[in-house]
Amino acid sequence: MKYQADSEDGRRRIFLFLLLLLAIVVGSVFAGMFFLQRKEIPEETSEETAEEFTKEIVIETEPPVEETEAPYVSPIDFEELWKKNPDTVGWIRIPDTMIDYPIVQRAEDNEFYLHTDFEGNASVHGAIYLDSDSESDFSGWNHPIYGHHMKDGSMFKGITKFKEEDYFKTHQYFEIYTPKRTIHLKAVACYYSSADGIVRKTKFSSRQSFDKWMAERLAPCSFAEVPKASVDSMFVLVTCSYETENARTLLFAVEVDEEGQFLYFNEEITNDNFKKP
Repeated sequence: MKYQADSEDGRRRIFLFLLLLLAIVVGSVFAGMFFLQRKEIPEETSEETAEEFTKEIVIETEPPVEETEAPYVSPIDFEELWKKNPDTVGWIRIPDTMIDYPIVQRAEDNEFYLHTDFEGNASVHGAIYLDSDSESDFSGWNHPIYGHHMKDGSMFKGITKFKEEDYFKTHQYFEIYTPKRTIHLKAVACYYSSADGIVRKTKFSSRQSFDKWMAERLAPCSFAEVPKASVDSMFVLVTCSYETENARTLLFAVEVDEEGQFLYFNEEITNDNFKKP
């Protein structure tokens, strides 16, 4: 009987031991889970700890890249030109002619570059120059540009060819380069006229006034390509002509896009001034 009692007592001790061991294991598991939760999401943190914690869980992404237009780079080195002549405002280039020159402008003096070349030397060739009343950045209404008619074909003699209709229609496009942009131009009329100064008009009271003036300037040319609506501005290349005393060859051009299409001030607004009778 004593042996049986001792046996039952031993089994009871073993059972209690196993029960205690199970309780310890279960308690350890829950304690571990609680510890991990406390570590993952602390109840109380300092500002620095909270910031570090936020950095750990935030997924960093690349900011969206904004598409920006590349800055304009002129094919003409104006920095070098300004060192030689600070009056430089542009460069004109007309294919199939000798016209490939800097454009200068003398404030309030339309005579200086008649007898002074780009380097500042006295010369019968003079220089290619923008009218002193025009905006130097070509932002105004009208831009008369002058050059001598030289027998050797230099300066602006090349524009006299545009009075021939066949030549005109195959050479209408050319460029003026500035420090900030390339101005694509299309010739719209060419003829000779008296040097009465009417093409020097650069100030207008309204767009309607400018449109009327422009229509009147293009009208004498039988093969003129007249824009169907108002354009931003006019360019007039002027040189001596010898059909009559004191005559001038006038080549009129307006700005176009890179595909050669007119850049209208407002394409929806047509103007009766441009309608041929």
